[in-house]
Amino acid sequence: MRFDDTNPANEAEEYVRAIKRDIAWLGFDPQQQLFHSSDYFEQLYQFAVQLIEMGKAYVCDLSAEQLREYRGSLTEPGRNSPFQDRSIEDNLDLFSRMRAGEFDDGSCLLRAKIDMAAPNMNLRDPAVYRIKRAHHQQTGDSWCIYPMYDFAHCLSDAIEGITHSLCTLEFEDHRPLYDWFLDTLDTPHHPQQIEFARLNLDYTIMSKRKLQQLVVENKVSGWDDPRMPTISGLRRRGYTAASIREFCQRIGVTRNDGIVEMGVLEACIREDLEAVPRVLGVVNPLKLVITNYPEGQVEQLTAQNHPQYPEQGSRELPFSRVLYVEQDDFMEEAPKKFFRLSLGREVRLRYGYLVTCTDVIKNPAGELVEIHCTYDPETRGGNAPDGRKVKGTIHWVSAEHALDAEVQVYDRLFKEANPAAAGDDFFDLLNPDSLTVMANAKLEPSLVSAVSGQNYQFERLGYFCLDSQADGELRFDRTVTLRDSWAKAKGPPRQPRQPREKKNRKADKRTES
Repeated sequence: MRFDDTNPANEAEEYVRAIKRDIAWLGFDPQQQLFHSSDYFEQLYQFAVQLIEMGKAYVCDLSAEQLREYRGSLTEPGRNSPFQDRSIEDNLDLFSRMRAGEFDDGSCLLRAKIDMAAPNMNLRDPAVYRIKRAHHQQTGDSWCIYPMYDFAHCLSDAIEGITHSLCTLEFEDHRPLYDWFLDTLDTPHHPQQIEFARLNLDYTIMSKRKLQQLVVENKVSGWDDPRMPTISGLRRRGYTAASIREFCQRIGVTRNDGIVEMGVLEACIREDLEAVPRVLGVVNPLKLVITNYPEGQVEQLTAQNHPQYPEQGSRELPFSRVLYVEQDDFMEEAPKKFFRLSLGREVRLRYGYLVTCTDVIKNPAGELVEIHCTYDPETRGGNAPDGRKVKGTIHWVSAEHALDAEVQVYDRLFKEANPAAAGDDFFDLLNPDSLTVMANAKLEPSLVSAVSGQNYQFERLGYFCLDSQADGELRFDRTVTLRDSWAKAKGPPRQPRQPREKKNRKADKRTES
């Protein structure tokens, strides 16, 4: 693992620590072979001196504006710098004075002497070293000149004995320059650069520059915001290292520049979390009162931690007269295929009893406050002794014993599948509903022992984990839904069936005859 730290103005120790932490969390050891481009600053400087001695590099005093003018365009060749013909002795002297700090930042550059008429703009006498007075996290203030990335990259590869340098497709035009440096200089090794398509996910962006804009403009809470496609964001949201490795294995490496559906990543985490413990939680609570249940009575029901994995054991759930259920599980006037609670309808309480809704309580404004039900005491465990069938099963928590919690429900960060296509206007495509905070959630009491980052399935709701930034509070992040409800909701609308055209068989026969 090598850190490219050739630009001290863009380096920060926090990024180094974050990258090391993310790599280690993914299951790799970043300390086993850890390097920095700055480890080779003296060697890189000597390679630059070698270029000058070969007559292949010169110190150029053109301003930034003049450099752009002399460089030409895609349709016009560039022009040679008036400083290109400086003698080797003068260039060696000027370059050593650059290192000694005798010149101001930006006053001159060391440039490679290649071909200002080259069709590939990267070969038009590219910069090799620039003056930049900035404190470096590794080397301190010992250097005031720093190598450019294209120069340091290939030579660092050669020094380390890299065989293949893999990079994304935007560096394909840089490969001739990569090879030119290695072919021109006396290097111990000549690696081969190979390009592949960068990973793009729909409904998000992967550009570091644009992600940084989201952070700086406070569109997200930070680099570890659970909506961000960063390792730290995915980890905080509850994604596992195994699921991310599996995702990378599935999509593979290709040169085709496409967009991977977010559903592929979500399928990987669903599979990995299939065996996590299941618990009961209500994120949008509605009070349910069982009117014929004895007041003050509490009984303990047995709930399996995972129905498919009996080895995970069971736990006790307190059951009482007043419960909380999901508001979405009740409709006063329900359509035909709504199998949950409504007036006069019987449903099963998970691990509990069969209950029938008898009454609806509203406030003076007509808003629903609570619902009243009766229960059948002979149906403990959810089965009726007379064999009657009940289609609906809903989850619940005891109001007296429920834990107060906050649940953060995440959706896609952007409204459009390819926000990168909007260019710098990508802010306009942010999804205003990408985060919904359910501040009044109620959870079963066993979650009082939940630890940061631990995954659970909230039955019927999705996979959740305790937020690592919760600071001792019960705040859960939804990792993913139980199934890909987004694809189902956002899929193409069903086309109405077209009436079949009736054929006039007799007319067809007359035509044929």
